[in-house]
Amino acid sequence: MKPLVGLFLVTLTLLSCGGHTTRQQEGGDSIRLQYATLPQMVRYDGYTVVTLANPWKQGRVLHTYVLVPREKPLPDQLPEGTVIRTPLQRAVVFTTVHSALLVTLGCQERIAGVADLKYIKIPYVQQQVKAGRIVDCGDGLSPVVEKIIDVKPDAILLSPFENSGGYGKLEEIDIPLVECAEYMETSPLARAEWMKFYGMLFGVEQKTDSLFAVVDSSYHALKAQAAQAGQGRLALVDKMVGSVWYVPGGRSTIGQMIHDACGRYPWSDDTHSGSLSLPFETVLERGEDADVWCYRYSSDHQTAFRELLSEHQGYDQLKAFRLREVYACNVEQTLFYEETPFRPDYLLGDFIQMLHPEMTTTVPLRYYQKLND
Repeated sequence: MKPLVGLFLVTLTLLSCGGHTTRQQEGGDSIRLQYATLPQMVRYDGYTVVTLANPWKQGRVLHTYVLVPREKPLPDQLPEGTVIRTPLQRAVVFTTVHSALLVTLGCQERIAGVADLKYIKIPYVQQQVKAGRIVDCGDGLSPVVEKIIDVKPDAILLSPFENSGGYGKLEEIDIPLVECAEYMETSPLARAEWMKFYGMLFGVEQKTDSLFAVVDSSYHALKAQAAQAGQGRLALVDKMVGSVWYVPGGRSTIGQMIHDACGRYPWSDDTHSGSLSLPFETVLERGEDADVWCYRYSSDHQTAFRELLSEHQGYDQLKAFRLREVYACNVEQTLFYEETPFRPDYLLGDFIQMLHPEMTTTVPLRYYQKLND
């Protein structure tokens, strides 16, 4: 691109397809995302560069990908980064949420292998593993590398973690690792917007654009309803795990969702996007007077107040416990982890109902249930 032409083309233009805003850069078109802050995407002639910011080290890059359509020859000169031929035809997927997204996008037949099968509550995946058409590659933290190699995947989708120490042998087998870091975004819609990146990887950009437009519209409509209802109740989230209570940070997606539902949150002034590991006494100090308590748990049956109290006698000091304003989400019997990252509007609907009991609605709670005596 000539400098003079490039100077004029820096003007922002709105594309009619998918609502993308693009800005011409030197040699490429930058795709501007509405909410997501970690990915940067630039489309060049013959390839697209996706740069993921490191959510734990400000100013550092987590990973750079160079997406090249598989029907085209590799350009002679490519920028530095992990080259991925798109659309992906065979992928090994380490998480239930990304497996669920692929099923939603109609790409389920591209799942060639999975890790942590016991945590994947997707009937299609379980059935295909039993039929031998999807390979169980073992534990996500120590997968069977030989099985992954035998699958011959185009890429491996996995979630990065802070100070994980890398991916061991997976980094030595010359298969692209797609680091799915959307859970580190600080708003529900920012996290959901990552589906556009996965749409690029699997060649279903129009589907992900359309789906995200639905999610965005639905989320804002619910948010507007909550705003009309006024300030909602003070909410306490989750519960003790061993000796620690993992409280969503004030800038986490859950913290932001409570804000969008016009609820109040004891840690709204906190700046963490992850969870806080707190002792019970600290949680009690801030959350004792919470009007409603909603938590997640994993069990083969629905829990009740007596069972909850047997886990920690201190729970009876909570106002919400005494008033029986407790809602529980059994992640074994709902699709909480499978759906909510890319359909935050579903979860926002639950939070609005729990934080605004005065609002009348014909839509039942999707994930939470009021605890029974």
